[in-house]
Amino acid sequence: MTRRALLSALALALACRPRRAARAAPKAARIGWLTAQREASLTPFLSALRTAFAALGYTEGRNLRIEYRYGDDDLARVPALAAELVRLPVNLVMAQGAAVAVIAKLGLPLPVVYVFSGDPVSAGLADSLARPRGNMTGLTFMAAAFNGKRLELIREIIPGLRRIALVANPAHPGEHLERVYTQEYAARLGLRLEYFATRTRDELDGAFGAMAKNPPQAILLFADGFAVQYRRDIIEFGSRHRVPVVSGWPVFARSGALLTYGPRLESSYQRMAYYVDRILRGARPSDLPIEQPTTFELVINRRTAQALGLEVPASILLRADEVIE
Repeated sequence: MTRRALLSALALALACRPRRAARAAPKAARIGWLTAQREASLTPFLSALRTAFAALGYTEGRNLRIEYRYGDDDLARVPALAAELVRLPVNLVMAQGAAVAVIAKLGLPLPVVYVFSGDPVSAGLADSLARPRGNMTGLTFMAAAFNGKRLELIREIIPGLRRIALVANPAHPGEHLERVYTQEYAARLGLRLEYFATRTRDELDGAFGAMAKNPPQAILLFADGFAVQYRRDIIEFGSRHRVPVVSGWPVFARSGALLTYGPRLESSYQRMAYYVDRILRGARPSDLPIEQPTTFELVINRRTAQALGLEVPASILLRADEVIE
């Protein structure tokens, strides 16, 4: 069994572990799935979610029916899709990504379990991770400390690293927390960060223009929906100027970034099933603390490293969960 497969098996076992040795079979449930994204972009995560439901005793078509609603990259469709789910009705809504903040403002009359890349407290979803608000709880992908590890990794790969461009969307909830942590950590490592705020395509183009005049030695890209949408443009800019891009989610490395280090997203989607099960069995969302990632993965794009003339140390390759050749 590979290291990645072993971690996946352990994560699923932890996510789905029963609280008692003897456990009653779950009652039949009809739940909604709501996202502003397209279905194809979430296929591997939905597969992980279904596997976790099965481990908990839920089988689609038998005692579980999931009503899927996709916004197809149009956030404005979320309120109407949410209203559809309420009218069906469903017992509970699972929400993903940018749709979560929209749903929070709608005040749906049923529980909501979410996976969210931002900070729930900054987004107004909770007083703290231990105290969710109202009828919403779930999981966040955000943990500022990941950025310290990314800085350490890129410094190992680039001898004499001194200047890094930080590209981030300040409209993403919790971005300011990540940015402050990253700036302080960079200072401890003797690195100088130049920050580029990119809320819009125009701001991103402005950042490209500014960086082109005096290219940094690396680009640290905060992961969020905006970054995913424009990842190929950002990575192509880096390639053109021989500047490696480092970020948090594997999709960036698989699109040509030098490396990614961050939460293993499939594990969070698996854990989502546990939250749904608890609520269907009577738990209140406000009594279920919001969880941060507990499993992580390092993905190295060795092909990109070679194109940029960089040598990834064997010590890093050995720690990688995935190496793209």
